[in-house]
Amino acid sequence: MKSTVPATIVLLLSMGGRSHAFAQRPSPTDVERIDQDIRGAMSRFHVPGTAVMALQNERVVFVKAYGDRDIRQGLPVKTDTLFEIGSITKQFTAACILQLRDQGKLRLDDTLSVYLPDAPHAKEVTLRNLLAHTSGLHDYFDMSDADFDELTAHPITYSNLIARVASMPLDFPPGTKWSYSNTGYLLLGRVIEVVSGEPYKDYLHQHILDPLHMKHTYTTADESRLANMAIGYRYRQGKLERARFIDPTWGKSAGFLISDLADLSRWDRALRDGTIVSPASYREMSTAFITTKNGSTDYGFGLFVDSMYGQPRIGHTGGAKGFTTADEYYPVQKLRLIAFTNSGDTSPEAGETINNILFADLNPVLAANALKSASGEDQKKTQTVLDAFRELQGGTSYSHFSARLRDKFAATGSKFSAELSPYGQATGAVYEGVRQVNGESWYDYVMQFGPGVSIPFSVRTDREEMIAGFSLG
Repeated sequence: MKSTVPATIVLLLSMGGRSHAFAQRPSPTDVERIDQDIRGAMSRFHVPGTAVMALQNERVVFVKAYGDRDIRQGLPVKTDTLFEIGSITKQFTAACILQLRDQGKLRLDDTLSVYLPDAPHAKEVTLRNLLAHTSGLHDYFDMSDADFDELTAHPITYSNLIARVASMPLDFPPGTKWSYSNTGYLLLGRVIEVVSGEPYKDYLHQHILDPLHMKHTYTTADESRLANMAIGYRYRQGKLERARFIDPTWGKSAGFLISDLADLSRWDRALRDGTIVSPASYREMSTAFITTKNGSTDYGFGLFVDSMYGQPRIGHTGGAKGFTTADEYYPVQKLRLIAFTNSGDTSPEAGETINNILFADLNPVLAANALKSASGEDQKKTQTVLDAFRELQGGTSYSHFSARLRDKFAATGSKFSAELSPYGQATGAVYEGVRQVNGESWYDYVMQFGPGVSIPFSVRTDREEMIAGFSLG
């Protein structure tokens, strides 16, 4: 690739004395394509602003800001703008737990009762289960959107948060399945406080933020005093509106951090190189947990361990009412991608969408190959699948589904339409293969919606080639 870029692209990141050298830089053509695709996604999905960074071999190769951090005042996003990073906080919480484990102060296979005897199901659930989202504890954020807006605007105590799920049975026996649960990471934050004798925020500062000189990382409690803070938005009834603020007491160790690109990249480097936890502990964090019933969870400790464009990927996304973010590492390419947005909408999540775009535009051959269908494709079936998916999006007809499913859609069809229509019409279906489940053939596809956006969609057909069963995601 050529090593020159337009002068309008900032290719030396300097924020408060923090600077980065660069590895191989995108060519002007690459940069033009990145700009076009990111701006296109922002327009399609109503994203006010974003800040993005790509690092290869720990060196910044691309960094740029787009759009506005404050629409009303017309203030642009800059590469040092602060964003809520939501559940990326869970990486920090997991690392704190592993620090304490490496110091001999706790054991991952201890039950929660050793540290929090009064916690729900404390004698059944281990710290390892909490880290890997395999505890079966119900998520305390499980509520309607209206209740979420109303309740989370007000402070809540730890005991009242736990009380929301204390009387509920486990969703499944610990270790048998995977289900994302903020409750688990709230409890882990409390374990850190009990074992260390320090408030969670103080522990985080003394053992992670201060040693790494992360001077631009805060909590949502600081948000109102931060001059360079992005304002969060959401798209409702055809227009952008300012998102509701979530009181910091609701997120805490499950998701209350604010940061900028440079600080988060500093954290990523330190986590991987053994500065924060031992190399063995990082391997645990970045290795998918295996459940006893459903196999791999594609999640380690505070990190998803999955793939995109056929390439292994390790990282996490973060979401709040007005923000979606993504911080992901591709080990084969030694490529780190970070995207912050001030859009809280999740269909799709803008942070991950922009990261996907950035990977594809920096690796066009890999991305193009990943969009080729597998051998053995039945093109007629693929067209049926594409038509059926579009019917799900539209919420009408369902002519490609079995009579049994059509009857069910009378009650559930609007839900699927509401979730899927914001993606825009599916542009294609990539066939990935067929697998046998309990003697039935399931055909796996990835539905495409333009650069950076896709949804896995698996179907089972009957003798008349009607869709008789399906799964999303």
